Amino acid sequence: MKLYKTDEIDREYVLARDVVSSNYQVLLSSGTILKKDYLEKLIELGIKEVYVRDIVEVSTEKMLLLKEEIGENFRNSVKSVMERHIYHNSNELKELTDTADKIISNILEEDEVVQKVYDIKERNADIYEHSISLCSLATLTALKYGLDDEAVHDIGVACLLHDLGLRYLTIPYENRNLQELNEIEFIEYKKHPVYAYSSLKNETWISERSKNIILMHHEHIDGSGYPLKATNIPVEVNIVSVCDVFDEMICGIGCLRTKVYEAIEYLKIFKGIYYNSDVVDLFLRFTAVYPVGTHVELNDGRTGIVARQNAGFPERPVIRMIEDKDGNSINEQTLVDLLNEHSVFIKEVIY
Repeated sequence: MKLYKTDEIDREYVLARDVVSSNYQVLLSSGTILKKDYLEKLIELGIKEVYVRDIVEVSTEKMLLLKEEIGENFRNSVKSVMERHIYHNSNELKELTDTADKIISNILEEDEVVQKVYDIKERNADIYEHSISLCSLATLTALKYGLDDEAVHDIGVACLLHDLGLRYLTIPYENRNLQELNEIEFIEYKKHPVYAYSSLKNETWISERSKNIILMHHEHIDGSGYPLKATNIPVEVNIVSVCDVFDEMICGIGCLRTKVYEAIEYLKIFKGIYYNSDVVDLFLRFTAVYPVGTHVELNDGRTGIVARQNAGFPERPVIRMIEDKDGNSINEQTLVDLLNEHSVFIKEVIY
């Protein structure tokens, strides 16, 4: 960590401390990349000095369920189909059964697919990308659970269509705390599984199991969910509901967007209350608590960047160190494998 005069900075750095105005308002947070336009604004505001550190080029090994370009192609296909859809005219949605099978096939093409720990990062709200991500997560969970091919297919189809009912709502639900809705709006929002089910219930190309998943994906095992307040919930629904709430939280569908580790903590808290314990445990075995690229502080005061995951231990990744406990840059290619360093653990996520 170094102190630089703002008018002497000639390249991009990462802010090592918050930049605060004279009235103690945070202008830029620690961890922000100090781009040229930010720097010019700080100089304009009279900020003369900032604490920075070098941008470290980290050699990382991301493990993604779907390659980014493939996921984007699937998202565009789902968006195209769903935007053409008209309520009570759902036959064109049949195209998504093929999309579900292609997603399943792409996942199965990976070597030792059920043995890996995957990096799933928070992102902006988008019901189409959310549907693709949910399809991938639920497919892998179903495979690890040992469900047969037909059940996995039905889960995939249901995932791509589960939030169809949101398209019939005018209520804003992206990155928003639903508790802020008035009572009428909140009741309307909770009808979206019914709207989707009603649109599809007479279609013969989609199975009854898929229809029930769509209707019940917000149910809780203690009966506190909606719309049916059911307690006898099929395992396929349990799988989709666990994967759905996780992905909703990290992309801000029907809630404020959270960090991955916060969504994981939520599942741990409500395991056995809202969500099936076996399904939660399966899901957490392949979901990285700290995705590759996450900046973290260790309990001994050092900071680093998650470089890769350890299979079977999603809470104990390999960290590439960037600063010692005194804030001095570590220039060597220093790796700390938390699987081997038993007394070291991640204390805090920086960003």
